[in-house]
This record gives sequence, structure tokens and C-alpha cells, in this order.
Amino acid sequence: MDNRLLRILPRADLDLLAPELEKVALNQDVILSQAGERMEHVFFPHSGAISLMIEMANGQTVATASIGREGAIGILSVFGPSLSVITANVRMAGTASRIPAARFHAAFSRSPAIRQAVQVHITSLLTQFQLGVACNALHPVGARMARWLLQLRDCTDSDILPLTQEALSQMLGVRRTTVTLLMRNLRESGAIRSDRRGKIEVDRPRLAAAACECHASMRRQIAEIFSASAPRSHAWAVPANATDTDKAV
Repeated sequence: MDNRLLRILPRADLDLLAPELEKVALNQDVILSQAGERMEHVFFPHSGAISLMIEMANGQTVATASIGREGAIGILSVFGPSLSVITANVRMAGTASRIPAARFHAAFSRSPAIRQAVQVHITSLLTQFQLGVACNALHPVGARMARWLLQLRDCTDSDILPLTQEALSQMLGVRRTTVTLLMRNLRESGAIRSDRRGKIEVDRPRLAAAACECHASMRRQIAEIFSASAPRSHAWAVPANATDTDKAV
């Protein structure tokens, strides 16, 4: 699957990045960026799903956004050398194109189109942050879990989500026992089916009925952001030799 940010770049601007882009495997549970550290690479996912996590002083965590093929990880480093405030955790395996951060910064400074793509990413990310804050404050945890499952399903275009209850507990910022209860409720409604191997099968229409309006609103607003960016058609392929991010990150 192509990354949408790369797809909106005109051919000449994409050529500024293409020689340095390397295709890598995004293995489940790999950390692409760690809070308190600098990003060495910018990642453009083609498939899979990454959650952006905040960890509090007491060790509790909560997800603030999910990134799939519509976005990037580490792209905000173009605004200056600073330490990451979030941890980017691969929740569902996939592939990405990565480029050294310094190379991306150089192309960013030369290309108005790349700067526009960064703006598209920031706008879509802020949409997730803003709606997520409202959702966390106003909606019950069951509806929020349904929203997160739908967002991860959107990233992968698959009704089978390789997610454990522990991962959902970390994303929602609730105890594992709460997730167990919520999963049971969703199973009873037919919105999901799960097994003991850490996989959840979703029924998208029923899951959407269990979620709050934030998922549909977020999906619509992000689609509008990308539709306004006038994608260009061009042929492009990343190198075929994928590497393992366990070694590369």
C-alpha cells in the first residue's frame, strides 16, 4: 500500500526523497521513537498501524493518535532538533519507507511541496488530538474503545486485528479488568469476536454503532484535508529489500 503523504508529492519533489528512502518492516511492538530521545529517521508507513503513546510519571499510558499509511512518524523533527515527547509503538505489523531525518530536513528546506505535505500531516494529526481530547473527556470508555478499534481497522483495511487486551489497556489508560469487561460487552453485541491468540475480529457496522460519533467525524475531516491537497498521479516504487526494524530502529 502506498503512503498518502508521498503520493501527493509531484514527481520532481518525490525525486528529492526517493534515493534515500529505504523500505523496512514494521514488526509488531517495535518502538519507532522513544519519548525523551531524538528521531534518527522519518517513517512513511505503507501498511500496519502505529499508536502514539504518552506515559505519565506514575507509569500509566494512554494513546493520543494512530498513524497508518496516511501519515508519518518523526516528520515534526523538521522544526528543529528536540527530544520526542511521545513514544511511537507499532501495534500492527506492516511496512514503511524510512529516510534519515537529516536527509528529510534538507529536502524539506528545498521543496514547497514537501513543506505542504508536512502541513497536511500536522493538520490531520491535530484533528486527531483535538477530537481525542474531547472524546476522552465526554464519552464513556466503551465507546472510546470501539473508536480505537475502528481507527486501527481503518489503518489496516482488515477485520482481523492482532491486538491483546494488554495493548488496549495501555492505549485506553484503563485497567486490564476494565478491558475484559468491555470486550465481553462488544462480543455480546456481535461487534467483535476474539480468540485466545491475541486477535480480534471486528464487525465494522456493529462496531461503528457501539462507537461515539468521534470516529466518523475524524475520518470525514481527515479525508477533507487530503482531498484539498490535490494528489498527483505518478509511478513510484520503494526498494524491494525490506529490512527488519528490530535491527534498523
